[in-house]
Amino acid sequence: MEKTSLIILLCFILMSMVQGVVLGPKAVEKWFKELPHAKQKVTKFHFYFHDITSGKNPTAVPIIKSKSPTFFGYVAMIDDPLTVGPEVNSTIVGRAQGIYGGAGQKEAALLMTLNFVFTTGKYNGSTLSVLGRNPAFHKYREMPIVGGSGVFRFAQGIATAKTYWMNATDAIVEYNVIVLHYDV
Repeated sequence: MEKTSLIILLCFILMSMVQGVVLGPKAVEKWFKELPHAKQKVTKFHFYFHDITSGKNPTAVPIIKSKSPTFFGYVAMIDDPLTVGPEVNSTIVGRAQGIYGGAGQKEAALLMTLNFVFTTGKYNGSTLSVLGRNPAFHKYREMPIVGGSGVFRFAQGIATAKTYWMNATDAIVEYNVIVLHYDV
């Protein structure tokens, strides 16, 4: 029993060391004290969002279905992989976790409420929060980054989406994200 407890403690210590930023109330308080001296920094990301509702392991699950031609009223919960390339087996850099729903009666426009959760590299454990309108059939869609956590505390920016591939149930969307945040 003692060995099991020690192993679990070591796993928690290792997991906290892997994350790119120290978390917790004291760490946040320290971060805020250093904020007046921090420089703003621009970070750019490029990745692919795989929204899969079909098959045995969907990454998007409908909560409310819709019969509307514009998907008005449709709601889905997502945990979509974010990858380096458009291929399904491409390296995963994070997850898009949240919810989206059909908000347009006259066109297919989604309300996106989600977090880009980074799971690798120096941004591991940090998130960017997206809250905005996504007119799904426009060539380019622009959604605001309204905040973040970890390295991206107080972040703001823009996520630009472009559909890379789509069929009746699944989609791969290319994202370019530019975010302004503080280097504390």
